[in-house]
Amino acid sequence: MRPKLPRGIWMLGLVSLFMDVSSEMIHAILPLFVVGTLGASAALLGLLEGLAEATAQITKLFSGVLSDRWGSRKGLALLGYGMAAVVKPLFPLATTLTTVFTARFADRVGKGIRGAPRDALVADIAPPELRGAAFGLRQSLDTMGAVAGPLIAIILMSVFLFDLRSVMWIACIPAVLAVACLAFGVEEPPQRERPARKPGFDLRTVRSLSPAFWQVTALGAVMMLARFSEAFLVLKASDAGLATAYVPLVMVVMSLVYALSSYPAGVLSDRVGRRGLLAAGFLVLVAADLVLAFGGGIAVMMAGVALWGLHMGLTQGVLSTMVADTAPKALRGTAFGIFNLASGLALLAGSVLAGLLWDGYGPAATFIAGGGFAVLSLLGLPWVKPGQPEHEQG
Repeated sequence: MRPKLPRGIWMLGLVSLFMDVSSEMIHAILPLFVVGTLGASAALLGLLEGLAEATAQITKLFSGVLSDRWGSRKGLALLGYGMAAVVKPLFPLATTLTTVFTARFADRVGKGIRGAPRDALVADIAPPELRGAAFGLRQSLDTMGAVAGPLIAIILMSVFLFDLRSVMWIACIPAVLAVACLAFGVEEPPQRERPARKPGFDLRTVRSLSPAFWQVTALGAVMMLARFSEAFLVLKASDAGLATAYVPLVMVVMSLVYALSSYPAGVLSDRVGRRGLLAAGFLVLVAADLVLAFGGGIAVMMAGVALWGLHMGLTQGVLSTMVADTAPKALRGTAFGIFNLASGLALLAGSVLAGLLWDGYGPAATFIAGGGFAVLSLLGLPWVKPGQPEHEQG
């Protein structure tokens, strides 16, 4: 009989689900609150959002290193999720831009702190033969939160007659539930593999990470150049003529397909291998870019958005699994930190390039370039050694 995923994996999935519901409820209406209620400019909002996201990416590296050095993943994950929960009430309480941006910055730092230790904890808890399913399940539940959050916010907006502060107060509840699930529902396994020295981010640590890990990291970075910010999907929807009131449906469609495909892709990767799933994901991304570049009409545009979500479901959890497969157990936190940092910087670069192409040559050029990077990722895939989900010894 095929073994079942441990309870801790399901609880970590619920942690991601509840926190994403909370965060996306707020993020769905935060631009309206910041620009409409508090009077900030869109340019200022964009600048500070970018700074907050960049800080989160850098924080991921250091939190991953610390989780290896201290031999504890759960403590850092609790700190990250707890920080995000504690600052959530600052959003509805805010009367100045400074308070909002402080809360947003702290929220993103919390995300950075928890990311790498949480992923390493998933790898530590999951049986090696179910590692793909474990990462797929966590990603699926996380993305379901991204679907549910905006929809709940829309419903509550009508209930509270567009009282933004009331909606943001309600959003604090699932954040508390996320912290409770992690604190009481997840038991960290003992660190059975003790390194000869305390890990740190230095040349010796870098050399301890296998060539296969660096190949996976490079592949993930190139893919992120192809998979630039989803904001361009929203711009494409507007360009295709979708009414402003329905533009949020773009992210709902993308996230729903992403959520529904992540877990099956993870399960399949355990049975047929990782690289085949990645190849399929890259091909789907090429198809999505071609549809979005050359297709006309709202229905065709939405088909491209759905393909984009499918590509994410086929690749994101599988790439995380490959990081776990190729990194030593004692350095998993560091490995996920490096991988997340590289992916985040590549996503930033890809988004800047996409914006320049959009402004200079139009939407088609942006998606054609994305398709080109996806083809480059596909061509590089045969050179990547996927690693093996080792059966760790006690």
